[in-house]
Amino acid sequence: MKETVNSFSSHLLQSEAREPPEIRSAAPPQGGQGVIDASTFQAIEVDKLFDSINHAVTVAGQAMLYRSLVEPLAAAEPIRAKQRAVREIESNQALRKGLEELLGQAKALEKDFYHLLFGTFLGMLSSPAHPLEIEGYGYATYLKGTRFLLNLVEAASRLPAPESPYLRSLLESLRAFAQSRAYALAKGPAYRTEKGMITKAEKSWFVPAVKFRPSLFKPVGLTLAAVALFLILQFVPLVLNMVAAITPAFWLFLVPLSLLYIPIVGSFDRDGCIYPLRDVFKRSEDVQNALDTLGKLDELLSFIRFKEAFGHPMVLPTLIDTDRHHLVLKGVRNPILAKANPAYVPNDIALEEVRLTFITGPNSGGKTAFCKTLAQTQLLAQIGSYVPAEWADLSVADHIFYQVPEISHLADGEGRFGTELRRTKNIFLAASPRSLVIMDELSEGTTHEEKIEISMDILNGFQQKGNSTILITHNHELVDRFQEQGIGLARQAEFRDDRPTYRLIEGVSRVSHADRVARKIGFSKEDIARYLTGNA
Repeated sequence: MKETVNSFSSHLLQSEAREPPEIRSAAPPQGGQGVIDASTFQAIEVDKLFDSINHAVTVAGQAMLYRSLVEPLAAAEPIRAKQRAVREIESNQALRKGLEELLGQAKALEKDFYHLLFGTFLGMLSSPAHPLEIEGYGYATYLKGTRFLLNLVEAASRLPAPESPYLRSLLESLRAFAQSRAYALAKGPAYRTEKGMITKAEKSWFVPAVKFRPSLFKPVGLTLAAVALFLILQFVPLVLNMVAAITPAFWLFLVPLSLLYIPIVGSFDRDGCIYPLRDVFKRSEDVQNALDTLGKLDELLSFIRFKEAFGHPMVLPTLIDTDRHHLVLKGVRNPILAKANPAYVPNDIALEEVRLTFITGPNSGGKTAFCKTLAQTQLLAQIGSYVPAEWADLSVADHIFYQVPEISHLADGEGRFGTELRRTKNIFLAASPRSLVIMDELSEGTTHEEKIEISMDILNGFQQKGNSTILITHNHELVDRFQEQGIGLARQAEFRDDRPTYRLIEGVSRVSHADRVARKIGFSKEDIARYLTGNA
């Protein structure tokens, strides 16, 4: 069975592109479309998450990893396919070594490949003014750039046959590239005809063509030039006598000849062969697929390197098939903040039957970091990566939403309350029982009484929808209302001796520690009085 995942809307290499692929070129959709939308993307700091987990060595691999975070998988089987591939690479040292060699070769020549596709070759006398302007006629870049493609096939052919279907399909894709027209042109020979560049298999014996040699040294051309020079000298007796008297002087005539030969031959090869060939490579779907495949292989190795560099327990989560969102984590840590930080405090969470969860506690207690951890962990699971936990069971979320307080725009005429309520409405309409919804406060910008009533209406609505809803709030009265009805899971940030432990424990926090924070930043009641008296 052939397993394919990450069927993105476009290839990393675009036919009409004028520059090499960019690592962060993908962008999340707006307004609740996709697993993760633009607002959530910003709120849970996916760019920082990428920086933390990125251990890909090629540009293609990094771009593919970034795309996966922007467009995570929304079905369990494709995720399991990637997980099986990761496990096989980890357990098969020969396979891992071969893949690392493939990626190492690709990394060494990838820049030359992009230079071939997008560079401007200036000839011998011009100076580059841009990174994509390259001295010479492009021979060296052509040889290295095509070697990049050839190496992918050769390295894939040397690897042992994988057992996991997804990994096997990737290597089969690279091996199959050897049957493509683009590969035949890259391997050579390639011929220049009046209709363009053709392969040896496409060339009929009666079709006039010039065989492309990626070098200024052309044996036939040099021979013809020497014969022409000799014939010219036959009609110049004085020069001929001088040549006969002083044979070494004959080579002086090669200097002006070379001044004509090099630019003529170099320009012909560049404009008539290298540029047309690189256009074939750029537009070839086979080349585009090969680059995507390279990126997917690099992404798998990046997951393993991330695990090895993280410094805490990590696990490939068990995926639960259910019609409602499910998330159970033991010893989960933030994938950004905990990396290489041995003191980072882990936490547990169990979102099984419970549909509402309340996170309360004073500022700086770790509430927001914990909730971002949940969203980031869900996202990592849905790209096939390891997650920063000792143990993890979860279902695939069709949507991951994270709402944070938004600043209203002067033009919207609704104020902060209306701006945030509109976002909450959009999340509510897009959410399903399989969604994960995290909200940092609700109904800001209105009176306390209205805030409680409207928040209860909203949360009751989400509960009836059946998705997992987590609310970060200082409003313990709101939480108490639900707890009195036996609804929801209540967790609070633990403080000891007026200091946060960064652990979440059972219960509802009814203190804000606002005065502690005010004193810490020097703006308490006593500080204000001191400023007013000029005793700052």
